[in-house]
Amino acid sequence: MQVVIDILENELIENYPHILEILLRDQTTQKNIFWATDNYEHLGDSYKFDSEILPDLITGENGNVIMPRVQKQKVLQLSRSKEMAEVFTPSWICNAQNNMVDNAWFDRADVFNKEIVLENKTKSWETTKEKIIFPKDKTWKDYVSDTRLEITCGEAPYLVSRYDTTTGKFIKIEDRIGLLDRKLRIVNENVDDIENWLKATQIAFQNIYGFEWQGDNLLLARENLLFTFIENYQFKFKNEPTIENIKNIAEIISWNIWQMDGLKGVVPSSCKDKIEETVELFEPTPKTKIKKCPGCEKQNIKRHNGVYCNIMDWEINKPIRFIDLLKN
Repeated sequence: MQVVIDILENELIENYPHILEILLRDQTTQKNIFWATDNYEHLGDSYKFDSEILPDLITGENGNVIMPRVQKQKVLQLSRSKEMAEVFTPSWICNAQNNMVDNAWFDRADVFNKEIVLENKTKSWETTKEKIIFPKDKTWKDYVSDTRLEITCGEAPYLVSRYDTTTGKFIKIEDRIGLLDRKLRIVNENVDDIENWLKATQIAFQNIYGFEWQGDNLLLARENLLFTFIENYQFKFKNEPTIENIKNIAEIISWNIWQMDGLKGVVPSSCKDKIEETVELFEPTPKTKIKKCPGCEKQNIKRHNGVYCNIMDWEINKPIRFIDLLKN
């Protein structure tokens, strides 16, 4: 029997109080993330492009408003693919590309799994069962603290692979292939007591980043990371993490998985044209001139007048602008 994944915000509220509010928070604007899509405007003014995503809009009777892409209507899938270049990648491709990252890091192939072709000619992978061995000049702690970023992350299939985003099929913890999944496998293999496991897991989450334009995808990505933490804790300790542990991870996620226009480094659609009025002698009416955002006009990422996005530098525990990390 194939298990198909879904995340229900009603269950999130019922089982983990106040966590949804954290996952909806935009740490740059100190407001909630917003829809940034017209796909929901038929539901009312609160669902328009620039409206914040509030808990009551996606819970209660609205509990099925946001759903993984595989469960959205085909028409909507095609529309978003065309208008927003929204493409969701099969897990086997995510795995193959993530393997390339690890091949370079470990300086050897097939560390976490071996890519295979099934009898039906589809591609998959076979998980390495043995404990991961590290190069002489690197340790498991180096791997956990090595920073990874997924751009335009959608539901974050490169970071966590709870399910295949193209089929909805649930993937067992031991067979997951995301960049964070791999870090957590390493933590699970090398740490047995809860306190040190939580510390190592926090470091793993602090070193995983991703940004996304559309608010619904962003929330799904954040939820997928949160449930990855909960499921790994249950897998390791056969018990539920405390609400404080969950809140701590949710706070990290709200900083590290953020809403951004990846081409501009700003909150989506925050750049504005300015209207300037000049009054000339002997002219009865002022003249108006539209002054475009200099960054948009010159295609210069450092000169936008929009709201530049902040992320957290966990080493100094202070927010920094994402664009300040980019080379000139």
